[in-house]
Amino acid sequence: MIKPTIKLQDLRRKIYLKAKSEKSWRFWGLYVHICKMETLEESYRLCKHNKGSAGIDGVTFEQVEQEGVEKLLSEIQQELKSATYLPKKNRIQAIPKGNGKTRKLGIPTIKDRIVQGAIKLILEPVFEADFQPGSFGYRPKRTAHQAIEQVSNAIAQEKTKVIDVDLKSYFDTIRHDLLLSKIAQRIRDDKVLHLLKLILKTSGKKGVPQGSVISPLLSNIYLNELDKMLEKANDVTREGKYTHITYARWADDLIILVDGYWKWHWLYSGVQRRLKEELANLGVEINEEKTKEVDLRKGEKFGFLGFDFRRNVNSQGKGWPHYPPKMSSRTRLLRKLKDIFKRHNSQPISRVINLINPIVRGWVNYFRVGHSSKCFGFVKDWVQKKIRRFLMRSKKRRGFGWKRWSRDWIYEKLGVYNDYQVRRSRKDFSIQ
Repeated sequence: MIKPTIKLQDLRRKIYLKAKSEKSWRFWGLYVHICKMETLEESYRLCKHNKGSAGIDGVTFEQVEQEGVEKLLSEIQQELKSATYLPKKNRIQAIPKGNGKTRKLGIPTIKDRIVQGAIKLILEPVFEADFQPGSFGYRPKRTAHQAIEQVSNAIAQEKTKVIDVDLKSYFDTIRHDLLLSKIAQRIRDDKVLHLLKLILKTSGKKGVPQGSVISPLLSNIYLNELDKMLEKANDVTREGKYTHITYARWADDLIILVDGYWKWHWLYSGVQRRLKEELANLGVEINEEKTKEVDLRKGEKFGFLGFDFRRNVNSQGKGWPHYPPKMSSRTRLLRKLKDIFKRHNSQPISRVINLINPIVRGWVNYFRVGHSSKCFGFVKDWVQKKIRRFLMRSKKRRGFGWKRWSRDWIYEKLGVYNDYQVRRSRKDFSIQ
């Protein structure tokens, strides 16, 4: 991860501490920090690190480097200071979601990404102080693995009544007036609010584009009141160290788990009612077709962040969480690898391995926290067979070459990725 310079770090830290200690404080004078060259330079470094394709103007990072980064940043700084900056429309790109459906990404120009990144660097510590513990998506020092662990721990604590919430076109339905009013509760700087309004207008009359730099922060701000409601439900029903409701939210992906004991059935129905009320206030609809009520004690399961969660019971009758990768997650990986083998069938095997290794490594590193051994074994065997078939075809022969090449040769000589070990926490092993 690229770290900001110390000076900018200090500023962000001071803003965070002020926001944390004074919950009603409204920050002013932030626009000047957004315009600072140090902030713009850091924003550019982060944007370049995240890569991404060109926006509607077709300008790439390579072109920016050739023409001079300082030139672009100085131009942006001057436009911001003179209030002449106007963001361009986003380039819309559809990406497949599965089941034949697509998700629309709004890709800003590099110039607009830099401005959004600068705003995020200054506003993020303000709202990070307000965000709730159960919110994990796109936040500093928070990971998907932490959200997965929270859900896993809740199942181990017998929170077996689950609401698997699906929000209908969430990013496309965010109301700009409500969002800006929520931001204004903490920001008393007309220039910052005007700049945000200009950025929001590029996506139409409502909604924030998925794919822009600032959208994750804005979407978390919009749902923070919902998180507060769930945290309050957790606090008021707490009995000492025991809690009876847990939730984990990653952007618009929300899982709520309630104690399965009959005594807490009222809490389950009460949370459902309050959930609908809070979302109605935001103008966000629940997708009734995809939102599920799950009872883990009946053997039902739910999906969250690429895993299928269910409750297994050991020989002593104690329930424990079991969460292997979803079949669809494995299918997407194999489809991507298969496409690489197909498109590079005339290339040297070393070229193919250099392309597939980072993909497999990233996928395995993400899923190795769950009960993934069986799935990993399948993927490992599949990749090895594809490598063998590729080698045999290059020699115009059929089969897999089991006698020609040993497993050790495949992994050690060719360097095919081979670390498929599951690394769960000690607690995960003890409950089994």
